[in-house]
Amino acid sequence: MSNAPSASLEPRVTDRAFYVFTGVISVAALAFIAWILLGQRAGVEGVDLRFLPSVNASLNATAAALLIAGWVAIKKGARRVHQYLMVAAFAASALFLVCYLAYHYVHGDTRYAGDWRGLYLCILASHVLLSMGVVPLALVAFYFAWRKEFTRHRKVTRWLAPIWVYVSVTGVVVFFMLRGSAPSIL
Repeated sequence: MSNAPSASLEPRVTDRAFYVFTGVISVAALAFIAWILLGQRAGVEGVDLRFLPSVNASLNATAAALLIAGWVAIKKGARRVHQYLMVAAFAASALFLVCYLAYHYVHGDTRYAGDWRGLYLCILASHVLLSMGVVPLALVAFYFAWRKEFTRHRKVTRWLAPIWVYVSVTGVVVFFMLRGSAPSIL
């Protein structure tokens, strides 16, 4: 009887450690992103990364396609295919983030110069705000899947999946809105 309470507490302690780890990683990543985007002045001599917005849009589109394919795979019961697709989507999104930060470190912000500024800013604001939750939610979803706690995994992914797809798709929309407003900048 004394083994039952300690066994039931063990996953909670392990979960708490993971949540703290995820929180620390997420806050550190957001702080680093804020430092790159807000605290740094662009302009690295001799480096031209103006090709990266196109790469970033491609990575966002790839992530969206992989996420949708992963959803289809799990609905069909192809768990292993789903796992590979989700890891690939996470890799595409992570590579996007690295390229995005490199571009903004070197070139700074790109200003929207089109006629739909209000719409652009709404899409951009929702994209940025929702993107902040993708990494911690994805890590938690991976954690539950790894622990084979699929009920908890599904609870997280009910929120994560539409947010992550929305962020990926709006990343592409933002690219095309900027490209249409000022093609010489991109």
